[in-house]
Amino acid sequence: MKNFNRYPTDAEAKNLIVEIGRRMYLKNFVAANDGNISCKVDDEIIWTTPTGVSKGFMSEDELVKMNLDGTIITQGERAPSSEVKMHLKIYSAREDVAAVCHAHPPVCTSFAIAGMALDRPIYPEALVNLGTVPCVPYELPGSQKLADSLAPYVRDHNAVLLANHGAVTWGASLMEAWYRMESAEHFAKILMYGKIIGRANELSREQIDALI
Repeated sequence: MKNFNRYPTDAEAKNLIVEIGRRMYLKNFVAANDGNISCKVDDEIIWTTPTGVSKGFMSEDELVKMNLDGTIITQGERAPSSEVKMHLKIYSAREDVAAVCHAHPPVCTSFAIAGMALDRPIYPEALVNLGTVPCVPYELPGSQKLADSLAPYVRDHNAVLLANHGAVTWGASLMEAWYRMESAEHFAKILMYGKIIGRANELSREQIDALI
């Protein structure tokens, strides 16, 4: 099913990618040159972040425009991140997805390092806005194997943890993908504090069904 929502213009997409990169950096979701972001401006065209650039100090003229088959249309001095393969795989698996965010939020990444999913039914907002977040087995960052490993999860989820790596979220808009990244880190913190406290009451099946 096609995404019939209005795609952003090139200018809107580039502006928002730079802004969300800045937010990622300020919220400590990335360090140095970590993370990557992409956004559709057409059914087959995206803007994405370049390799080797801090998301906190990125400029619009550094962004890369490319087709979903991987062909570069426009770029500055740098190629796209090698991890754009993950983005392309997600877009190919779900036509309603129009944006993807990848980052290394500290608590999410701690769960990823432990190989633990964010899947306990304890927090209504996470269930509604995010759903469960599985942990995908480790593959080499930037590899096609890592991108391919996401395929079984994309259809039924809105986010995944990458074992020993970080988190990836997607949505029908760039803001939705970004909010899901924020929600995933917030949910991970709540789960962590629940473990510290030593108790977390889970919602029943009936309560979850009523909520959804």
